[in-house]
Amino acid sequence: MSDLSDLIRRLEAMTEELGDLAIERLRESLETGSQLATDEERRITRARRAMEKAAGLLAGMPPDYEE
Repeated sequence: MSDLSDLIRRLEAMTEELGDLAIERLRESLETGSQLATDEERRITRARRAMEKAAGLLAGMPPDYEE
């Protein structure tokens, strides 16, 4: 079970990193008007949500949980 707990912690850490990166891209988009940054922010946010769901599933939470 410790391997699973470690994996959950790593997913949660990567989720935070992706959140930070999404905010960075959103700021860039607002400052420059870059559509590329906007598109990247959307993809990053989708990936972050998927990782949140994966961590939740591994932790035994329902797939549509909200934090």
